[in-house]
Amino acid sequence: MIVGGGVIGLSIAYRLAQEGVNATLIERGEVGRGASWAGAGMIPANTERLRTSPSLDLRSWSATLYPGWSAALREETGIDNGFRRTGGVDVGWSVEEDQELRSMAGRWKGEGIVYERLAEGDFRRVEPALSGDLRVVYFLPDRAQIRNPWHLRALEAAVIKRGGRIRTGETVLGFETVGGEVKGVKLASGPLSCGTLILAAGAWTGGLVEGLGVLAPTTPLKGQIVLLKCERPLLRRIVEHGKNYLVPREDGRVLVGATEEEAGFDVRSTPEGVRGLIDEALRLCPGLAGAEVEKFWAGLRPGSLDSRPYLGALPGYGNVFVAAGHKRAGLQLSTGTAEVMTDLVLGRPARMDLTPFRVGREAMRGDEEAFRS
Repeated sequence: MIVGGGVIGLSIAYRLAQEGVNATLIERGEVGRGASWAGAGMIPANTERLRTSPSLDLRSWSATLYPGWSAALREETGIDNGFRRTGGVDVGWSVEEDQELRSMAGRWKGEGIVYERLAEGDFRRVEPALSGDLRVVYFLPDRAQIRNPWHLRALEAAVIKRGGRIRTGETVLGFETVGGEVKGVKLASGPLSCGTLILAAGAWTGGLVEGLGVLAPTTPLKGQIVLLKCERPLLRRIVEHGKNYLVPREDGRVLVGATEEEAGFDVRSTPEGVRGLIDEALRLCPGLAGAEVEKFWAGLRPGSLDSRPYLGALPGYGNVFVAAGHKRAGLQLSTGTAEVMTDLVLGRPARMDLTPFRVGREAMRGDEEAFRS
């Protein structure tokens, strides 16, 4: 049984189904409508797996898996998840931001990521819609994206096609435990027995784990996002400025994100948040002034103690696993997460060292936080 119907839970259910294990997935709301829906679907530029740090290993491995996953899902379901290598640009306005990007470029070089620092006045060669007032622009041709709603629909369809079961609108109230194992899940609709249990409920996972006597907080971090609609495609590349981004879609829409707010479990958009994102978009790309604000929404990213997700067995229980705490990177880390969780559930050695991601750990010294998605 898997608790949580976001991209992490769906991806695990899909990989298990490929291995012949049909799970029951429990979701408190609608499938894929939480943080996974609110993300932008950005996939980093890694084209090979790197093992220099735990987070980088998971990030790069996940990125290398995406082309194969996308092709398999399309063949199996007929749904194109929108995976495209559109490239991206990282931009800055000030001397300080220029220095930060120079440091970032040093990390890109160490990771083997292809990039180009564009000469001043040459920005429009790569992205004509960018503001000409920017001080610095770096071009990363291998950055990619998916249409996360399409990807989620493809995962759901593949799970169901392979025999998986999905129950929505089901709230977990507690667990039935016997001798160090969870034998059943208490739902609002009644009890449901389980064999192996995977907790992948995003920001709600920490509360479920605490109910089993383990501390692994997944404090929610609210992120607001705005969708703009242009009459014709304006941007060609993903644009990143600090923690904000513009992600263009082929149909002319542009996702603008994202705020970072500690607001508990409040998922309401605010006028201040929406206005701030629109102002950022217009500053980066003045041509968006004629775009229509089609919609705006917010999601709750699940945090952790030290920006690394929790991946692994739940201490004290022989049949419970946790996959949560991916913060802003759930979409991009979902493929690698599903692979290692499938290894654990099937009793195989995990294909990466999960010690730095262990559940119930104290805060560890972090390496580079995963690229946001």
